[in-house]
Amino acid sequence: MSRVGRAVADLERKISGPDAGGLDRLRLLAVPFVPEIRLYLAEDAIVWWARMEAEARDALPPPYWASAWAGGQAVARYVLDHPEAAAGQRVLDLGAGSGLAGIAAGMAGAAEVIANDVDPYALAAITLNARANGVRVDLRDGDLLDGDGSDADVVLAGDVLYDPPLARRVLRFLERVTARGARVLVGDPGRHHLPQERLEVVESYRGPPLEAFPDAELTQTSVLRPRR
Repeated sequence: MSRVGRAVADLERKISGPDAGGLDRLRLLAVPFVPEIRLYLAEDAIVWWARMEAEARDALPPPYWASAWAGGQAVARYVLDHPEAAAGQRVLDLGAGSGLAGIAAGMAGAAEVIANDVDPYALAAITLNARANGVRVDLRDGDLLDGDGSDADVVLAGDVLYDPPLARRVLRFLERVTARGARVLVGDPGRHHLPQERLEVVESYRGPPLEAFPDAELTQTSVLRPRR
């Protein structure tokens, strides 16, 4: 069994097994800003992370996939409200986490959706979330940031700019995607370190959705794209 397959089996056990109760559990919930989509989300992400590390007896990456972050919700909302952004297109959900943006693209009629993440548990969660919403999402493991997403017509990126060094790599990747003529939609809740001269706003939403990273400006969440 692959590492993603093992992670899927582990999450399924935690969701439906005899030890599925308490704060350290996942629940299938409607996403507040995108109620058309349901995701397996942690009751308490910190408690969930502690449980996973205790069972693994090893350090694990933060379970970003177990929360519906503000930027991802904004991208998903935009895609569902503007299905022409994804319909008939080959869509890459970069750093997909829960797979929220990619699932929205599938619901909007994308020809193909590929969800990328470096965390096998994120890819496992995407598998379960796509199944719960009746859409097909293919998985792509690993770091894609040295390329240009050359097989995608549209790249969606929700909440991938939270860390300044990572944001620099991501923005270079997204600018290469834009330079070859593909469309990019980035979701971000107003981080102060973003180079605004390199991004332009496509749509803004007032009021905070469910979750945002601590350095986010919660009064507004925007969908952006690199300037051409």
